[in-house]
Amino acid sequence: MKKYIIAAAIILGTGAIINTTMQSCTSLATSDLGLAVIKRVLLGGINKGANIYGNKEAFLQNNLVDKALPKELRDINTTLEKIAPSIVTKEREYIAEAAVYTVNISKPILETAVNSLNAQDVTRIIQGEKGTATLILREKTQTQLVAAIAPRVEQELNKYGIVKTINTALSGTNLLGSLLGGNKTSVNAGGLSTLASEQLVNGMFNIIEDHEKQNSASLLAPFGK
Repeated sequence: MKKYIIAAAIILGTGAIINTTMQSCTSLATSDLGLAVIKRVLLGGINKGANIYGNKEAFLQNNLVDKALPKELRDINTTLEKIAPSIVTKEREYIAEAAVYTVNISKPILETAVNSLNAQDVTRIIQGEKGTATLILREKTQTQLVAAIAPRVEQELNKYGIVKTINTALSGTNLLGSLLGGNKTSVNAGGLSTLASEQLVNGMFNIIEDHEKQNSASLLAPFGK
């Protein structure tokens, strides 16, 4: 609770004196002040993520995005690195290009979710650990985001023919069955675009969560917390 009281005082810069002894956790959680600072932190994280996604080089160099790579796609890439590493490089570049095209789809969805936070959400955020705000945002939007950007991701990947390239590289190796399960002999275009979409969405949440945690820490530091 204290972290959001301090954050509100610093970020909003209202100059008003906050009497913490007069406000309960519940009243703070549902107050305009408590809600405003939480929105400010989340929107800051969204803007940071959008700036990274809008820049191909920044996207490729961001380890929070790389950490979001789904296991299935990571396994495929690990295998490809041994056979044709240049294909992995191309695949990553094409996903980065897709990120540029899809950020304007995902950003409004995230902003709408932030602006629709309710009293129950705010109470949970204030009473929770660092990262709870991003967790709630993820719960509200993750499925919607993947569904919204997947068609554009598939369009971009098909444009570059990366699915065919991957299948050609892996043909005759009998590795896809062990990587993806079952008797699969090729990567499905829709499957690859879904995995790439999941990486884009989860990478964005990683950036927002990191911003939330770093912001909270920096605001508390002057107070010795």
